[in-house]
Amino acid sequence: MQLTLTSKVRLYPTAEQARQFERVTVEYQRVCNLVSQWEFEKQFKVNQKIFQKELYHQIRAESSLNSLMVQSTYRTVEARYKTVKQQLFQHPYHFQDKNTGKWYRFNRDLGWLRKPIKFGRPQADYVRNLNYSFVKQGTLISINVLGQRIKVQFNDQYTQDWFTHDAKLGTAKLVQSSGHWFLHIPVTMEVADWEKNTNRHIVGIDRGLRQIMTIYDEHGRTKFFNGKHLAYQRHKYAYLRQKLQAAGTKSAKRHLKRLGQRENRWINDVNHCLSKTLVDYYGPNTLFVIENLQDVTFERKRADKSATHDLHSWSFFDLANKLIYKAHEQGAEVLTVSAAYTSQRCPRCGQIRKDSRNHELHQYHCPYCGFTTNDDRIAAMNLYDLGKQYLSGNEQPKFELTNVND
Repeated sequence: MQLTLTSKVRLYPTAEQARQFERVTVEYQRVCNLVSQWEFEKQFKVNQKIFQKELYHQIRAESSLNSLMVQSTYRTVEARYKTVKQQLFQHPYHFQDKNTGKWYRFNRDLGWLRKPIKFGRPQADYVRNLNYSFVKQGTLISINVLGQRIKVQFNDQYTQDWFTHDAKLGTAKLVQSSGHWFLHIPVTMEVADWEKNTNRHIVGIDRGLRQIMTIYDEHGRTKFFNGKHLAYQRHKYAYLRQKLQAAGTKSAKRHLKRLGQRENRWINDVNHCLSKTLVDYYGPNTLFVIENLQDVTFERKRADKSATHDLHSWSFFDLANKLIYKAHEQGAEVLTVSAAYTSQRCPRCGQIRKDSRNHELHQYHCPYCGFTTNDDRIAAMNLYDLGKQYLSGNEQPKFELTNVND
């Protein structure tokens, strides 16, 4: 199978080359905003041919970008609108009728946008071998700027194994972060396929806050990744953010922005470490089973402000994404299943009762067969069972509420 990852290559430009990067990224940003405004006014009824006919020559006449980069601005804008369209579709509009109390739900599209998408960060997209390439036996990167092409030193020591002869490099993005320049290069490579008939391990993974991950495998082994330290860090960031927001000064706003970036880097690093540890331990030919948390609400009744913040301050989606691509690198697979009743079903007798789980004691007790264990472990065990069903031929395994005895 093919796997696409992004290599963040650190560039080391001279002072003059850095100024050239600034000029080309600002100009590319400006043109993208022009194209975004044009597409918005056209009510998104455009394509590459219409862009070529109506706007391309106008931009070429007044911009220093070369022809390929002008063409790339349309593709950049189109990709951003496609992303926003998908996000709108995944988050329908909800409202409640005040008279009847009935809730209504509408799917949204780009027509809901009140203004065009704005590109607020300077950037530039580069097409492989046309606007950027590796030269001098791969020791330098040749890259287009305004009116010329320059050769820049770089460092890719963490991802250099990706740049093999059979890897395909895609359209790269030039960005500046924390005063440093990076070229984000998508790399598509061939990796070993996961096969059902050669699978060796099944691992159920329950994600949460008290236990960031609880895993259960075919040997009956359970491992808890405690989130106590992470909760302390989240509360610390929330406290600092509250103080800076209360200050309201320009300096406080700058500190607030840096604090948010630091917190995001920390969360990103933790998710990387958790997923890498799990995938490296079980290795290839492993089926990891996780819940689909997209439509699951984490709201709790009578929860205080701190608890509510915890429920929404951790990126379960990011952890799942990292687990998926790291598993594919190793020749493993990740199965996403319905979260319905995974915390209410007894894995021993199969009975489903909501009141079998005690949230305060973090305990699950089945009144039918007497099975008792940790409530997070229950979910991991049930996910493991769904993984077994999948390997047995059930393509969409899930639990149904059909066996409740009142």
